[in-house]
Amino acid sequence: MSGSDHASNPDASAPSLLDDLPGDLMMWVLIVSELAVFAAGLLAFLAVRLTDPAGFADAQDQLHRASAGINTAVLVTSGWFAARAVTAVNAGSRSAARWMLAAAALLGVVFTILKGVEYMDAAGKGLGTEAHAFFTFYWLLTGFHAAHVVAGVLILGLVAVRLRPDHVEAGAQFWHMVDLVWVVLFPIIYLLR
Repeated sequence: MSGSDHASNPDASAPSLLDDLPGDLMMWVLIVSELAVFAAGLLAFLAVRLTDPAGFADAQDQLHRASAGINTAVLVTSGWFAARAVTAVNAGSRSAARWMLAAAALLGVVFTILKGVEYMDAAGKGLGTEAHAFFTFYWLLTGFHAAHVVAGVLILGLVAVRLRPDHVEAGAQFWHMVDLVWVVLFPIIYLLR
């Protein structure tokens, strides 16, 4: 359609950046809103950390960095399987897509189990939200993330049952958001000094 045709046809719309956005627009709205919530929590964490860097460092030393590092590898690998599921379903390989989604979900369960062990250890040491401001943020941020992991595992399972390319892509979009949040949380909560 030429520029003059477009001007004479008020129903025609100009191409939008949203036209090239992969996946479902509503999933992107959800992802952006969830990222905003996590960003606000992390900014608050960093601001409060400035008031007591030594206390935050001492509290951080009580965490299991190795377990969190393993969980990072687990979640990133899970994200790779989710991405492979999108490729497989788009290529018409429904069986491979289901296996990839199952692998992604299973690794999400592994992440949750490892996180649960870490939580039980922290609780056993009396490191609740009242122990120090660090632990208030630790429980809120990692707990909110863990809830997203559980939701993501359920989404991946549902998507595997009702296997359609648009569903697989939407499930993978959500799962990649979960990955991204952890890749940001891990260094800030466990490593930043």
